[in-house]
Amino acid sequence: MAGIKAVAQTGEIATGTAKKTLLQVAAASNHRALVKEISVSFKGTANTAAPILVQVLRQTTAGTMTAFTPQKLNEADDETLQATAQHSATVEPDGTGEVMGEEVHPQGGYTWQAPFGGEIVVTGGSRLGIAVTAGADVTAKARLIFEE
Repeated sequence: MAGIKAVAQTGEIATGTAKKTLLQVAAASNHRALVKEISVSFKGTANTAAPILVQVLRQTTAGTMTAFTPQKLNEADDETLQATAQHSATVEPDGTGEVMGEEVHPQGGYTWQAPFGGEIVVTGGSRLGIAVTAGADVTAKARLIFEE
């Protein structure tokens, strides 16, 4: 592990009303990633709207999504990032378990920051996703900061 910190962040995504993976990060084979921060924000307009279920899930398949490249937080780091990311599932990935879940109002957001030494470990070749289930379609953004 070289200590390279990176961020995978989506643009604005419509949640729809079924479970939708907004963001997934895949660690490269034989290279673990340590998740330092997870964030989801919503652009809802109704103060009486029902909360949205936000889940962080270990996922066993890629599903069908749009790939993009995570960005190094320090662009001067010479090493190449090994982890990959994708967003906006049109076919949901399979999951093996919820790491954490929160109910979040659609006019707000949620950020989790790892306590010192308490990062979420994404083992080599595995995936971690941020999925939401909303009662009404809302615009959302998701971010995952990690170290590899």
